[in-house]
Amino acid sequence: MSSPHSSDDLLDLFVTIAESVRRALDGIEDWHQPGERAGQYGLDLTADDVALQLLDAAGVGVLSEESGLRCGDAPTVVVIDPVDGSTNASRGIPWFATSLCAVDADGPFVALVENQANGTRYTAVRGGGAFRNGVPIRPSGSTQLSQSIVGLSGLPPRWLGWKQFRALGAAALDMCAVADGTLDAYIDASPSAHGSWDYLGAMLVCQEAGAVVVDAQSRELVTLEHAARRTPLAAATPELLARIVLERQTF
Repeated sequence: MSSPHSSDDLLDLFVTIAESVRRALDGIEDWHQPGERAGQYGLDLTADDVALQLLDAAGVGVLSEESGLRCGDAPTVVVIDPVDGSTNASRGIPWFATSLCAVDADGPFVALVENQANGTRYTAVRGGGAFRNGVPIRPSGSTQLSQSIVGLSGLPPRWLGWKQFRALGAAALDMCAVADGTLDAYIDASPSAHGSWDYLGAMLVCQEAGAVVVDAQSRELVTLEHAARRTPLAAATPELLARIVLERQTF
């Protein structure tokens, strides 16, 4: 069964959540305060609390990095990273986002990734294209790794043949940068380190923009298991992605 929630309703909900998270973050005095587990910050929990109130009221299931899976058998499950790039946020680096993706029986349905540092908003609806601040986006069209600017997560053991690289620190935004042509590709060089909340929203943005996304080990990327980890790769074109997959398989 497809989602009982319309794409417009979900987008409105996601915008409300992103704006509410922004207001909650604005009220934080100590951005360095630790959370309840290693690698977590107090700001993650603050953002999660705000988002969960709105998601629960909307009657959807939720898979959150911070609070796990609830109502996972609901027709619509929203996969959320309240603050993707929270280390960046804690250090004042303006590259961190709220990422949301509604998943129904047919897969990712509606997505929003919003840079909470500057308000840049990426949205996508399955079959409806992808947008940055309401304007349609397309990837760069690059086919050659030697001519490409790539985003990295983790450190590869060697140079993979790119022209230049950037290590920006927020997977959702990094992948959206592939969707709009800011980057030509995104390479996760870490060993299965990303949960679905890190990439599902951006994956739908990429796919609707015309970019391509796979797991480096050919695993299904759409998962609602909180413990599952994947290695997403994204590129502007199938030709570029094929080269990246080959290079990624060497380590």
